[in-house]
Amino acid sequence: MTSSQKESTVFHAIADKNRRRMMDLLVERERPVNEIAAHFKISKSAVSQHLKVLYKAGLVQRRVEGPFRFYQASPHALREVYDWTSRYEKFWIQRLQKLGDYLDSKN
Repeated sequence: MTSSQKESTVFHAIADKNRRRMMDLLVERERPVNEIAAHFKISKSAVSQHLKVLYKAGLVQRRVEGPFRFYQASPHALREVYDWTSRYEKFWIQRLQKLGDYLDSKN
């Protein structure tokens, strides 16, 4: 998989609000699928599909223990997202500063 394809896969994975919430849970600690599913109003099957997307993107690690699957965040893949978005940080800082200056001048 090329770097560009990997980046697209990661962006696709974090584009969904349920997957972002799952990442929030998994950053705290490793959790079994049933525990993750308890936090959502979607089927356990849907939760498993979301976890599969996160796993394929490299955002989570999976451990199997008997019939149970445990997931834990592996946020190193988010580094690519950070690297890409940080290119625009200077742009937004300048824009927000100009907006702040404009609003200050109106007071």
